[in-house]
Amino acid sequence: MRKRNDTKLPWISILVALASAVGIYFLPAYHLWFLAILLLNLLVALVFSKRYSVSALTVCRLLVGALFIFSSFTKGVDPLGTKYKMLDYLAVYGMTWLNDFALVLAMLMILAEFIVGICLITKVLPRLAVLGATLLMLFFTITTLFDALYDLVPDCGCFGTAIKMSNWQTFYKNLVIDAVLIPLIMNNKQLENKLEKGVQWIIAIAFALAFLGFEIYNYRHLPVVDFMNWKVGKQLTMETAEDSKVYLTYRNKATGETQEYLSPNYPWNDSVWMSQWEFVDQRAEGVTNFLGFSALDIDGNDVTENILATENLLMFTSHDLSKVTEKEWDKVREITEAAGERGYIVIWVVANEPEYVEELMKKYDFLYEVYYADELEIKPIVRSNPGLIWLDNGLVKDKWSAVDFKKVLTAL
Repeated sequence: MRKRNDTKLPWISILVALASAVGIYFLPAYHLWFLAILLLNLLVALVFSKRYSVSALTVCRLLVGALFIFSSFTKGVDPLGTKYKMLDYLAVYGMTWLNDFALVLAMLMILAEFIVGICLITKVLPRLAVLGATLLMLFFTITTLFDALYDLVPDCGCFGTAIKMSNWQTFYKNLVIDAVLIPLIMNNKQLENKLEKGVQWIIAIAFALAFLGFEIYNYRHLPVVDFMNWKVGKQLTMETAEDSKVYLTYRNKATGETQEYLSPNYPWNDSVWMSQWEFVDQRAEGVTNFLGFSALDIDGNDVTENILATENLLMFTSHDLSKVTEKEWDKVREITEAAGERGYIVIWVVANEPEYVEELMKKYDFLYEVYYADELEIKPIVRSNPGLIWLDNGLVKDKWSAVDFKKVLTAL
């Protein structure tokens, strides 16, 4: 019988898992081949798990820990984005009664991922960390399988907005992690830490509090690392061909029926229709640099290129004006008046119906130049409601959350 630390099979299994992860991302057309390889690799990891040497288990532990930390960072840096994705999942699984707790649930899930990852890396409470990783991966694997089979949510947001993958790629990615995790599950008793349990708990709690603070900061302000199109310093352009077209896909909330529309030829200003249908996806034809965003005036004319061609433009954004507080409106008034005196142009891009906006215009006389876009197109611009972005001929010079509006006047 071969000794545990003599066999090369565990190392081959680990290498196959890593190679499959790369292949799935860059060669999605061969996904059925990768599925067969991954299922076989899962079987190998399970059957031969007792042959993993201490060094092979260490590599597995570090790989799983690193993946959990990376995943939690890409989501923890943008907890609002994870909340929006959580709302999508609650909707498709008929659990909208939890909508009010979506942010808390999202932040706790991200925190759980981070704690599992950091404990695996540092070998703090290792057995508990493996148990946590097992429960999380069981949940993620089953959820992403249903996503892949039924296309419930177009993008799971597993890596926030940093890395986009199809539902099948996401499911295969989870199979890769499972193959590396199985040996840790089967050899859990070998994972030990000589530190006192109390000391290990103190270390784990300290990590948890630090990362929770990181999440809260990103929620209140803006992501410290912005993976979205509208990040500070990016030059935004929208070079289009003469026959360029943008198509929007909407889904009926009651029946699940989907319908594709040529933008802007869809009833975006019909409040009844908008309450019954939800935005799903968009695609472009003849567009060389598509932002996934289009702003329309009250008559349905696309003004996106004009926005990106304007100097010193301050663009307030809001996916729901009804949630803007009076205190925030006071700050908006102060910024609007000061910006006008300094030669800046101030506009709004919102997702509310024009009738509601007209009512607000009567109350707030500084709310005058307003354009309209879909809620899902507005949310990635500034992770705040309201938010503010400073554009100069399409160059993103700065952006602020509502909490930081007091800093705007000193920056202009």
